[in-house]
Amino acid sequence: MSDATLHEPMLHATGQDPDDFSASIADQVESFIVAVTEVAKGDEPGSAIPYLLLEVSQLLLAGGRLGAHEDIVPDQRYEEDTGPEPDDVDELRERFAALLDPADVYSEVFDPYVPRSEPVACRISDDLADIITDLRHGMAHYRAGRVTEALWWWQFSYFSNWGPTASATLRALQSLLAHIRTESPLGELNGLDTDTEAATDDGSLEEEAGRVMAEELGAPLGLRPARR
Repeated sequence: MSDATLHEPMLHATGQDPDDFSASIADQVESFIVAVTEVAKGDEPGSAIPYLLLEVSQLLLAGGRLGAHEDIVPDQRYEEDTGPEPDDVDELRERFAALLDPADVYSEVFDPYVPRSEPVACRISDDLADIITDLRHGMAHYRAGRVTEALWWWQFSYFSNWGPTASATLRALQSLLAHIRTESPLGELNGLDTDTEAATDDGSLEEEAGRVMAEELGAPLGLRPARR
């Protein structure tokens, strides 16, 4: 197999018809927003984590395509006003937090290329709400017919915010689902929290997280009850 053949998919992805590319990215973004907003309703809590894992994975495919694309330059020097932001972001954040409690908080290294980086506390609920906010901003441009502006925003914010956030969220969801599938309890969190004054961990959070995963999340996936 020649080098040209190996790189053909990448060349196709970055050199395809701009209209096809923009429509495809917009479709993936819209699909993520709709699907994840539905998950937040909490109608199927046992399927929430697998669904979120799938949706974030698919969104990152769109992000990878944006990242591999040449730099997109907006038509205007200054960004057009997209109007008022949707007012349901805080509600979405709270719904995700309730749905994922007590496994919402996780530990993440912000930049793997910064030597001796210290892990920071993050919340999946915050991450999902922030990602949706970024994507909606670009979608507002797209729906207003400012396609280049939408692609520019999605590409720019992929590198600066929603891309790293989605990658961290994916790792957290993947790890959480692995704990469920293998029936292994979460490690001690040692009071890890995004709040300034984190409560002292006495082991109860770990026990509660394991119980919730086994009873509420594990059962719908066909897993056996956790051994006592």
